[in-house]
Amino acid sequence: MTEYIEAGHAVDHGSLSGGAGSAPPVAQDVTYERLLQARSEPQNWLTYYGAYDGKRFSPLDQINTENVNRLTPAWVFQTGAAGMHAGPSTYAFEAAPIVVDGVMFLSGWDGWIWALDAKTGQELWRYKHAIPYDTSLCCGNVNRGVAVAKGKVFAVTLNAHVIALDAETGTQVWDRAYGDVRAGESATLAPLVVKDLVVVGSAGGEFGVRGHLDAFDMESGERVWRTYTVPKPGEPGAETWPQDGEAWARGGANTWVTGTFDPELNLMYWGTGNPAPDFDGGVREGDNLYTDSVIAVNPDNGQIEWHYQYNPHDLWDYDSTMEHILFEQDGRKLLGHFNKNGYFFVLDRTNGELVRVAPFVDRITWGEIDANGRITPKVYPEKEGEPVHFWPGPAGGKEWTHAAYSPRTQLFYVPVQDVGAEVTLRRREFRESIPYWGAGVVVDSTDMAGSVSAFDPSTGEEVWRWHREVPMCASVLATAGDLVFAGEPTGEFNALDARTGEHLWHFQTGCGHHSSPTTYSVDGRQYIAVPVGWGAWVEGFLPGLLGAPHGDALFVFALPEEA
Repeated sequence: MTEYIEAGHAVDHGSLSGGAGSAPPVAQDVTYERLLQARSEPQNWLTYYGAYDGKRFSPLDQINTENVNRLTPAWVFQTGAAGMHAGPSTYAFEAAPIVVDGVMFLSGWDGWIWALDAKTGQELWRYKHAIPYDTSLCCGNVNRGVAVAKGKVFAVTLNAHVIALDAETGTQVWDRAYGDVRAGESATLAPLVVKDLVVVGSAGGEFGVRGHLDAFDMESGERVWRTYTVPKPGEPGAETWPQDGEAWARGGANTWVTGTFDPELNLMYWGTGNPAPDFDGGVREGDNLYTDSVIAVNPDNGQIEWHYQYNPHDLWDYDSTMEHILFEQDGRKLLGHFNKNGYFFVLDRTNGELVRVAPFVDRITWGEIDANGRITPKVYPEKEGEPVHFWPGPAGGKEWTHAAYSPRTQLFYVPVQDVGAEVTLRRREFRESIPYWGAGVVVDSTDMAGSVSAFDPSTGEEVWRWHREVPMCASVLATAGDLVFAGEPTGEFNALDARTGEHLWHFQTGCGHHSSPTTYSVDGRQYIAVPVGWGAWVEGFLPGLLGAPHGDALFVFALPEEA
């Protein structure tokens, strides 16, 4: 892989920060066996979703429906986003804080990674990766988190590198490029550690690149396998792409967001992005596998064992990169997925069979999906220069941000975006590193709404809804205290009753939410951590709040300590 340009050497900001310079050796003992049993350590948040199953559920219940009204800030970490940033977009703070035995590992935009004392917020070390300022980015200068195992912190960078840091000092152990930043490839997800591998996905489908998953040896950093998510001619699925030309090589299907993993089936579940160009289907006739799909991947060799495509031949930018939550019902191994197209899918995760599909957004005009999964398109860009309007818009009924599932209530909780857009077909020739959309998009800026909604996966029906005037654009968190935490674009951080949706508590953080809150405990005290930072491609889903405060802080809440 050829490096793009010399990005220079990042200054060791840790030496300038007044930080302690080192963290306790807590990550040395984070093994695959501990990751398999992550939810048996409720004091920690060991992986991106809290556990391989993606539920974003914590067994901690010290903070509950009876006392959450006493929740108050315990400490705040100010990251300091002053100065220039890589890429033409603004930054946003989208991380999910990882906590290991009292130490928090956190990532930000522009290649920042920090280790903090999870009890006090004191900075222990910081790392800054050298990122070229002119990196091509779709959807913002962001990073969604790190992975921790065997004494190392793993992260990806905007210029498509995967790196390993020493978890005690923050010094770099190895660095591998796995994407072509000259072509518009980038990386923003939290890596997934499975066995002795670090699995990462790529971003940049909006620039007409070919998506892939990559697995690297945790110790050496050597690549073990790569799986492309668009088949080349002769490979299974290639018949769903034009047989002449290079549409497949520019096909998108990037794996932007961290997958989930079932160790019993030895299958990872990764969502894939939309085909490129996003809205111009005329240059890519066919279903365009494996775009807009969930792919079940063998972690040992990268082989795709089965797939389910949510939107064949997508014309609406309904990528399917968001989470696939693993749960059991009536003895059956299932997964739940809220798609950008406005439908809630339940699949058999052993084979990809559709079990149930139901809408979770009020306004769906692009088309219909029946109970058997058959799609009837209704409104889509078809004629050059002729605008069409549809709901949900390209931002989707739910963005990349994550739903949660509580085993106690057996309900899913989803942040909903009810916003449409006008799309006008504008055909363009492919040019490397230039956005390859095939249309102009104007997002509705006034006629919009949102909610946190609870759904019963056994029926697909909504159980309760907490309605808002604006779309909900941040992940939610469920706890054994029967609480659901959710941040708003207006800066409010809220706690809801998981059984009824009753609003129980809020705190104004001064900045919109676009991240993934987590929870942990230190010395028996439970904390709720939420990064706030508003920006990135906010114009894509909520242009009416483009001027809202951007912010860049991590808020951590707890109940007052007893006198």
